[in-house]
Amino acid sequence: MTSIQSTLGEEEGGGIAEELAEGQRAISIAEFFEKNKHMLGFDSGARGLVTAVKEAVDNALDATEEAGIKPDISIEIRESGDYYTLIVEDNGPGITREQIPKVFGKLLYGSRFHAREQSRGQQGIGISAAVLYSQLTSGKPAKITSRTQRSETAQYFELIIDTDTNEPEIQVDEERAPGESDLSPTHGTRIEMEMEANMRARQQLHDYVKHTAVVNPHARLVLSEPGLDEPRHYERVEGADLPAETEEIRPHPHGVELGTLIKMLGATESYSVSGFLQEEFTRVGAKTSEKVLNSFRDRHFGREMGWAVPRSPETDLEAAIADAVANKGAAATQTFAERVANTLSSRERTAHSELAEIVDTVADDVESEFDANFGDTVRENAVEAAWEILRSDLTADLYGLVDESTSTRKDDATVSGLAERLADKFDSGDPRNRATRATVVEYVDRSADRLVSEEISFGETARENVVEALWAAMRTVPDDVPKVKRVADDRDTASQLLEAMRETDILAPPTNCLSPITAELVEAGLKKEFDADFYAASTRDAEVHGGDPFVVEAGIAYGGELEDGTVDLLRFANRVPLVYQRGACATTDVIKSIGWRNYGLDQPGGSGMPNGPAVLMIHVASTNVPFTSESKDAIANIPEIEDEIELAIREAARELKSYLNKRRSMQKRRKKQDVLGRILPEMADKLSEVTGRQRPNIDGALARIMNNVSVEREVDDGTVTLVVENHSDRTESPKITEIVSAEPTDLPDAASVVDLDGEWFITWEPSVGAGETVKLTYAVADDADFEIDIDGVDAEKMTIDA
Repeated sequence: MTSIQSTLGEEEGGGIAEELAEGQRAISIAEFFEKNKHMLGFDSGARGLVTAVKEAVDNALDATEEAGIKPDISIEIRESGDYYTLIVEDNGPGITREQIPKVFGKLLYGSRFHAREQSRGQQGIGISAAVLYSQLTSGKPAKITSRTQRSETAQYFELIIDTDTNEPEIQVDEERAPGESDLSPTHGTRIEMEMEANMRARQQLHDYVKHTAVVNPHARLVLSEPGLDEPRHYERVEGADLPAETEEIRPHPHGVELGTLIKMLGATESYSVSGFLQEEFTRVGAKTSEKVLNSFRDRHFGREMGWAVPRSPETDLEAAIADAVANKGAAATQTFAERVANTLSSRERTAHSELAEIVDTVADDVESEFDANFGDTVRENAVEAAWEILRSDLTADLYGLVDESTSTRKDDATVSGLAERLADKFDSGDPRNRATRATVVEYVDRSADRLVSEEISFGETARENVVEALWAAMRTVPDDVPKVKRVADDRDTASQLLEAMRETDILAPPTNCLSPITAELVEAGLKKEFDADFYAASTRDAEVHGGDPFVVEAGIAYGGELEDGTVDLLRFANRVPLVYQRGACATTDVIKSIGWRNYGLDQPGGSGMPNGPAVLMIHVASTNVPFTSESKDAIANIPEIEDEIELAIREAARELKSYLNKRRSMQKRRKKQDVLGRILPEMADKLSEVTGRQRPNIDGALARIMNNVSVEREVDDGTVTLVVENHSDRTESPKITEIVSAEPTDLPDAASVVDLDGEWFITWEPSVGAGETVKLTYAVADDADFEIDIDGVDAEKMTIDA
C-alpha cells in the first residue's frame, strides 16, 4: 500500500514538500500575541482597559518598592473621542534612557524571570503587552516619560512594537526639562496609552484598585476617571512600612525535574555530586548531601544483605580465618583470627563491605602489635573465608526476617518455604549479595509465586512486609558515586539521583525570598477599605511546591456596612488582585469545599460559596505562582497550595466562629435581661399588693440574677461614691470614665482626672475579684452633672445605675 506522503512531489509540477517548506518561517513572540492578545487578558475593550491598568500599576509598585520608596501612584482615564487614554504615573526611581525602549517595547524582556524571589512581574510581558494592545486598537504610539533620581532632566519617548522582530520602534526620543515634562514627581515614570476601550468593566476596575490598596497598605493610590466628580483616594495605612526586602535563593531539590537536573549537571563547575548538591541547591549542606548520596547509592549500586555468624557447633569461624592466613606467625595469626571472629559474632549481621572494613581494621592493629605484614592478598583471603562462613546458612537468617514480617496465621512450613526460596535467589545472585529494591521485590514475588497453592496464600500485603524487612536489613554500600559528568551523560543515572533527592527529607526553602503581607497588615488593609464589625487574619508558615516556597495568608471581615448575600471573595497573588476567572481559580474551589455552616455562615445545599455580610481574602505569595494562563487571572489547582489555602482560611474562620457564637450568646443574654428588666418591677409591685407589705427593694437584683458587674453612683451632699460589684465568677477589670461638669476634688490615687474644655474626665480602672465590691469616692459641687462610660466588660454583662 502506497502512502500519501510517498507520492508527494511525483505529480506534474511536483515540489509540494519544497512549497510547504518555503511557506514556513519563525514568528516572533510579539507577532504571536498580536494574533492571540486574548491570552494576555486583552480580549475586549472593557477587560483590556482593566488589564492595562493592572499591568501599569504592578510595574509601578514593583519599581517603587525595589527602590525603597513608599508608592504614590496616580491612575487617570480620559475619554479621547472614540478611544480612551490611560495615564499611570509613579514616584519610583525612574528608568534609564537605554532601558526605556526595551522595557516598554519588547515582550519577554525583564530582570525577574530567572530570579527565585517574590515579585509581581516575572515574564516581562505585562506592560509591553499593554503597549501592543494600545497600538493595535488605536494605531498610536505609547508615550513614556521617566526621570531617574540623579537626573536633572526627564527622558521622553514615543514608541510602538515592531511585531515582526519584537523590537521597539522609536518615533520620538527627547530630553525634557522639569518644566517641559508632564511628569509630576521629581523622579518616577509616566506612561500614556490611547486604546479602544469602554467603561463597562467599571466595577472590576474599582475592585482592582480597592483590592490593591487592601494588600498594599503602604501605598497611596489615586484614581481619576470619566463620570467621577472627584478622584478616588486610597490612602496608605498610617505606620505601614514597605514590604521586607526579598533575597534570591537557589532551587530546592524537591522541585527539580529530570530535564532541568541534567541541564544543571552539565552546566555546573563541580566535579563531585556532593559538591554539585551543596553549590547548586538551597538547604543542602554536608549532612543532607550525604543522605542524598546514600539514597543514590541504594538506587545505583543496590544494598548489600548482611548475614549472622551461624550458631551451628560445627561452625568454626576462627579456624577458617586462621587457615586463610599463611606465614604470619602463630601469635599474630591467632590474634587476628580471634579478633575478627569475636567482632563478627557480636554483630547481629554483617554485609560484605562491612566485613572488609572489619578485617582491615583488625589487620592494621595486629600489624602494629606483632610487627607483621598483613598484605592485600592475606586480607582478601580472610574476607573470603569469613564471607563463606557467614553465608553457610542463608535460610536460617532469612527465616527470622520472614517470620517477623508475616502474620501469625502463616504456619512454619510456609515461612520456611519462602525463606528457602529467597535463600536460593540470594545465593545465585550477586557474589556480595547486592540487590536494588526492585531486585528484592522480584526475589520475593518469584519466591512467593512458587510457594502459592490451593492451601497456601501469600498476598500483596504480606509480600510488601517481607520486602520492607529485607530492605531494612540490607546495608548501604560505601562505593564512590559517579562523577558529575558521568551522571549528566547517563539519563538513567540522573534519574536515580533525582529520585534520591526527592525522597530525602530536606528542610523547606528559606523564606527570605518571600515578602508576605503579615496577618497584622492584612487586617489593617481590610479595616481601611471595608467598614465591618469583625476582622480576623492569619499567615501560614512557608511550604514548598515544585521547589518554590510559598506562603498563604487569609483574612475575613464580617458585619458592619457589608452587604448580605454571597460573600465577596478577594483573590491575590504576590500582592496583585486577581479580578477575572474566579470560577477557574483554586482559591474559589477551596472556599466552596469548606463547610461554612460550621463557622456560622449560611451555605445553601451545604457546599458552594457561602452567604453572609462577609469578605473573604486569600493571598498567595511565591517565587513562582502557578497561574492557569498567561493572563495571570487564576491560580492552578496545585494540591500543596490548596491545602495551605484551606488551613489559612479555616484558621481565620475559627475566630469568626468564636465571634459569632459570642454575639449570639450576648443577644440571648440581652433578651433575657430585657425580659427581667420588665417583669421584676411588676413582680415587686404584685408581691406588695398581695401580701400587703412594703414593696421589696429590687435594686441590684437584676445584676445578681444575671451574674453581671454592676456600677452604681450614689450622690450625698456633694460626695459622690461609685460602687462596683462583681457578681460573676471571674475577676473583671472595667475601664470607667466618669465625666463631670464641675471640678472634682479629694480623688484617691487610684483615679486620675483631666480637664477638657470645662468638663472633667475621671479615669478609674479597678480590678474586682469574683463576689467583691470596690468603691471610688470624691467630692464635687452639688449642682454637677454626671455621665459615665465603661469599657473592658461586654455591655451585656454590665448593669449600670448611674
